[in-house]
Amino acid sequence: MKETYGTLVDIRRKVFAEVARIAYNDIDISALEESSYKIVPGEVARYRSDIFRERAVVDERLRLAMGLDVRKIGVFKNVTDGFDKVDIDTNAYEKPLINVIKFGCEACPTKAYYTTDNCRKCLAHPCINVCPVNAISMGKDRTIIDKDKCVKCGRCQDACPYSAIVKYERPCAAACGVNAIDSDEYGRAEIDQDKCVACGRCIAECPFGAISDKTQIFQLIKAIKSGKKVYGAIAPSYIGQFGANTSAKQIIEAIKLLGFEDVVEVALGADLTTLHEAKEYLERVPEDIPFMGTSCCFSWTLMIKNEFPEFFDQVSDSGSPMRYTANHIKAKDPDAVVVFIGPCTSKKLEAIDTKVKSDVDFVITFEELMGMFVAKNIEPSEIKVEEKVEDGSALGRGYPIAGGVAESVKVVAEKIAPDRDIHIQGAHTLSECMKMLKIAKAGKLDGYLLEGMACPGGCIAGVGTIASVNRVKKQIEKFKKESIYQTPLENVNIEKERENI
Repeated sequence: MKETYGTLVDIRRKVFAEVARIAYNDIDISALEESSYKIVPGEVARYRSDIFRERAVVDERLRLAMGLDVRKIGVFKNVTDGFDKVDIDTNAYEKPLINVIKFGCEACPTKAYYTTDNCRKCLAHPCINVCPVNAISMGKDRTIIDKDKCVKCGRCQDACPYSAIVKYERPCAAACGVNAIDSDEYGRAEIDQDKCVACGRCIAECPFGAISDKTQIFQLIKAIKSGKKVYGAIAPSYIGQFGANTSAKQIIEAIKLLGFEDVVEVALGADLTTLHEAKEYLERVPEDIPFMGTSCCFSWTLMIKNEFPEFFDQVSDSGSPMRYTANHIKAKDPDAVVVFIGPCTSKKLEAIDTKVKSDVDFVITFEELMGMFVAKNIEPSEIKVEEKVEDGSALGRGYPIAGGVAESVKVVAEKIAPDRDIHIQGAHTLSECMKMLKIAKAGKLDGYLLEGMACPGGCIAGVGTIASVNRVKKQIEKFKKESIYQTPLENVNIEKERENI
């Protein structure tokens, strides 16, 4: 999305910057009614059929960025309607988190197969021969697929020697690994909130920008301006997000300029998660449970709870790195307001979980943080710094790359119990996670530690990221090599926390 959906990314960031500008400058909320005219100026449409529709979509994005619900098309409401409920300096989030902006949805066709002009009406007609339901017949110019009969098995596509048959699919639905996206009566996308695990892949894949999530930027800035001691807990994938030449320390100092008291690397919490999961794996597998799942990705955990409830007690009971880092901050300062800054949307959902909400007060993404930088005219790469950041180990900093969690647990578990042979298996994207769990259900992964991540490539591809996956991956690998500690067992910063695990 970052590389190819530039127009949509630009609009998203302008919306975040506008909301942050209003909050920081104490601008009357009525100004929000005019904000879409600033973001989409002029009289001629650039992205859609008309400029009024463009602004209508931006208005809904502004509402979501304020923490408000999207409006129904057939019911009149001002952009600011309901603002009194979110005009607070605490978390104002209410479900649903992920929302379809009906103004922007183009009611894309659902999954289907179609014969193109490449069809040569060949004598063998293998597509007709392999169809199990006789849905394909020979037409005047090409074969014809009867959509009412078609069962979408894809055999015709595989059999065609000319690649004349193509599959098209609604991008948001194709990206959803838990089949949470259907259609309303007008063919527009509709999210089944009971199935949704808030991974945000639909947001990233919709080429019309018709899906978005709520943010807490406005409430966070109000908390900062009220004088509360706000601490940032920044996820390991922050490396490389704000420019290839921007150091970790520059990013942290830039966040402090926004009004934060201090910033702590979530790699510290990742080290604690590693220690806990390594110990738990050694104690529970295979004596108590046949295999164990990691606990870091909240979307993965929710997917197991919804789709494989019989395995839910086999997910590690370890807290996520976000939770442990928040615990660490509040242990040092009981008055701290903790803000998790990371790459994904599902952490917003995790933060209102009963076990977590007392420790994590706000969650924002890197993209939303960038909006705050823009509003305050802060350029991280221009900040002069000297000392390095040393909160976490190299293993903890490797968590956001697919496979990093399981590898960290394996390394530490083998150091604790050298006689044990630790088996690991990982999957990224929820569709691949589903496949892995089906294999586990068949008993083929007994004895394994299973790592699941909702995003392709890991957290570095979260919908709230800014930079390309490849660039960030290289930057993280470089950052890991610069770490003083290679494993959490060497990290003196977490000595006091170990006894609590």
